[in-house]
Amino acid sequence: MTDYGHELRFGTFLPAEASTADESVRLAVLTETLGLDLTSVQDHPYQGRFLDAWTLLSVVAAATQRISVFPNVANLPLRPPAVLARAAAGLDVLTGGRVELGLGAGAFWDAIVGMGGTRRTPAESLKALEEAVAVLRALWSDERSSRVDGEHYQLRGAHPGPAPAHDIGIWIGGYKPRMLSLIGRVGDGWLPSSPYLPPEQLGEANARIDDAAVAAGRRPQDVLRLYNIAGTFAGRGQEFLQGPPKVWVEQLAELAVSEGVSGFVLMVRAGGDDDLRRFAVEVAPAVRDLVARERSGVSKPAAPAAPVASAPPVIAVSANLATPTPDDGTRLSAVRLWDEAERPAGPALDPALRYTDRQKAKGQHLVDVHNHLREELDQVRDLVRQVAAGSLDVGRARSMINTMAMRQNNWTLGTYCESYCRVVTTHHTIEDVSLFPALRAADPRLAPVVDRLEAEHHVIADVLERVDAALVSLVGKPDGIGEVQEAVDLLTDTLLSHLSYEERELVEPLSRLNVT
Repeated sequence: MTDYGHELRFGTFLPAEASTADESVRLAVLTETLGLDLTSVQDHPYQGRFLDAWTLLSVVAAATQRISVFPNVANLPLRPPAVLARAAAGLDVLTGGRVELGLGAGAFWDAIVGMGGTRRTPAESLKALEEAVAVLRALWSDERSSRVDGEHYQLRGAHPGPAPAHDIGIWIGGYKPRMLSLIGRVGDGWLPSSPYLPPEQLGEANARIDDAAVAAGRRPQDVLRLYNIAGTFAGRGQEFLQGPPKVWVEQLAELAVSEGVSGFVLMVRAGGDDDLRRFAVEVAPAVRDLVARERSGVSKPAAPAAPVASAPPVIAVSANLATPTPDDGTRLSAVRLWDEAERPAGPALDPALRYTDRQKAKGQHLVDVHNHLREELDQVRDLVRQVAAGSLDVGRARSMINTMAMRQNNWTLGTYCESYCRVVTTHHTIEDVSLFPALRAADPRLAPVVDRLEAEHHVIADVLERVDAALVSLVGKPDGIGEVQEAVDLLTDTLLSHLSYEERELVEPLSRLNVT
């Protein structure tokens, strides 16, 4: 069992076809909007139907603000390392440190030769890759001049620079034993793909990297392990990444704690929004949670003590229930769409009740999902500020807002946030079901509360439409930013008020009732 203790990162492997160029950029923006960490594109310069990788990465970097970008992986035989060093460092400077470098020794040699590249044997490719890493690091150094005397690449007094904004990671793609040893000696990371290296082969490959790292005076944990993954949520089997999100969560968490994988990069097809959303919202947070529990030693329940009683351990209500987020009463808009004083309340808490950790998790899950929506609201307000400042196009703001969970969620159905709410508690995934009818059936005293919550969902849906309509109007009325800000202020008032009310009334019933 190997766990290198790295912070988990999640990202996407984007399509690069020129015929769907807009899709590539849109999916990159969606990757960031959904809270993932990385996005990447393949690099096959000899492929006429593909966009140039560095050109696409530059446009993606300009369209995003937070995520890291990298080639997956750069084709070394057609990208001289000295020029590649300048390109990567320059983009890193322009993005404030958001560039990493995936690097490959090359394949498809007939196509490479057709583009004017040099055909290399496996041994020559390995040697050239090691020399290229030396060239890259030399040109990113703070030395006055750089020299590399290699068989394939040389530097003869070249001036380093520009200095990257951060230490760019060199993540090498490769599978053969000698390549794995090279990664252990000089690489910052390893970047295999599951279709070429299935999970059962990770252990042996990791061992080769670790042995080479130790022999070179490095620590195994100095090499980041990332994994390009492919799968389907529609499958019904239990094989790798075939089935519902909870199957993905269990298998990816196992790879993190047993095989040391700390980065999962999902291969996304054009139009693959649904899979991307499920990966970002249902899988990634749950994997982080499960791995954190494993690392802390509390992911599994402790072995029961002597059978003094049949009931599981319990904690007092005041110490055990999730804490609802209070509404501080601040209102930004003069418009009131409902009377908060008329909100019904559910049954009073029974102080004699006790809740297990599993029950508590259900109420905490609601709070965690709502916190995600609160974070998205902050993003909406920030987008509007950028539009007002003239630093963001209205169309781009609309596109980003429309990909958010709050926009995609079907509020009018009265569901428990649909698929966005399912996996914060990893072992007890809440399936994509309509929760409100289940609550009514389980405790009829909750019916007035559920009815009110459903009615407020309709109101919130209308408010979201107001925001979108105000943005549309702004296109033809540049001085109408005030209308947009008013709509967002109203959204802030209604959404935050509603989320607090829902938590106040449902945290306890969700913990008490068997509704999943």
